[in-house]
This record gives sequence, structure tokens and C-alpha cells, in this order.
Amino acid sequence: MPAPKILVVPGSAGSGADDARLAALAVKELTLADAEVTRLSLTDYPMPLYDPDVEAVSGPPPNAVKLKRMIAGHQGVFLTTPELNASIPPLVKNTIDWVSRVRERGDSPHGVYRGRVFALGSATRDSLGGVRALMALRQVLEIGCGALVLPEQIAVAAADQAFDDMDDLKDPQNAELLRAIARRLVDLSWERLGA
Repeated sequence: MPAPKILVVPGSAGSGADDARLAALAVKELTLADAEVTRLSLTDYPMPLYDPDVEAVSGPPPNAVKLKRMIAGHQGVFLTTPELNASIPPLVKNTIDWVSRVRERGDSPHGVYRGRVFALGSATRDSLGGVRALMALRQVLEIGCGALVLPEQIAVAAADQAFDDMDDLKDPQNAELLRAIARRLVDLSWERLGA
């Protein structure tokens, strides 16, 4: 059986962002867990703010269709997010919203998120590590989109001090948690691949 395909998506626009560093580390752990990993940047998929009037006239933007197809080609997704005003930033929410509106011939009526396995992580410079953004993101994906979101998640606090010179997590508990989440995501993605 082929290895499960996992998509890693950092929710920040900046390449040096803390959650992008966490996403890069997730790529490493997922690869070690025998997944076929693809990492993308949301900055490569610019989209206008979601507007139902625009959607009614011209449908979802082409980049939403491309992202939907990318997600559909993977059994699992590891999504990291920064935190803005105790929630997820507009880039993450707008991307999820537009992709949720894409329907193509042969698609499930429930969309690409339904039943797909997601793992979540955040890394911020405050003392909570983005846990409030993770709560909001979980609600959007689970309740709003019908995704299967792992109960395990990682929130790295004081992220400007959390990584060593090799971009590994200094805290052994966080490092082990990330490994466990990666293994769990791969295991559930294996099950989905065999279904």
C-alpha cells in the first residue's frame, strides 16, 4: 500500500513566522513517520475576501479551486496558525471559507473537508501559545466544515525562545507531543487510504 499523503499548511504569510517554523518541523516528523509530505504556502494562493455576491456571479476564485484539489489529493492535513485577537487570522479563515465553497463534478455534496483528517498546531510569542486560535480553528473545521480533527494539538508558547539553532523544539515534552501528533495523523490517514 502506498504511503499516506499529508499536506502541511502554515497559516502565516511570513516565511519566518513562528507557526511556519512549527510547520517545517511537522514536515520532518511526518516524513519520519513514513508519510509522503507536501508543504505549501498560502501566499502562493491569493484570494479576495469571501463575498457571496462575487461567488454568485463568478464562483470561487481559481486559487480556491487549486487549493481544494490539493487538499483532495491528500488524506491528511497538518495546519498551523498564528493568533490574532484571540482567534484565527483572516488569511486562514478566508482560505477555509473559499475552499469550502468549491464544488466540482463528482464531488461529495459535503465538500472537501468532510471526513478529512486534520492535525492542528500553533506557535506564538505569548504565554498561551495560540491556544485560543486553535479553539476557533477547531470549531470552524469540525462544526462548520465537518472535518475530522485530532483531539491532540500543539500550542508552543514563547515561540521566539522555543526553537534551538537547528529549528528543533527545545522543550522535550513539546517535541514528543509533535511526534505523537504526527504519528497519529499518519495512522488515521493510513486508515482513510485503505477505506
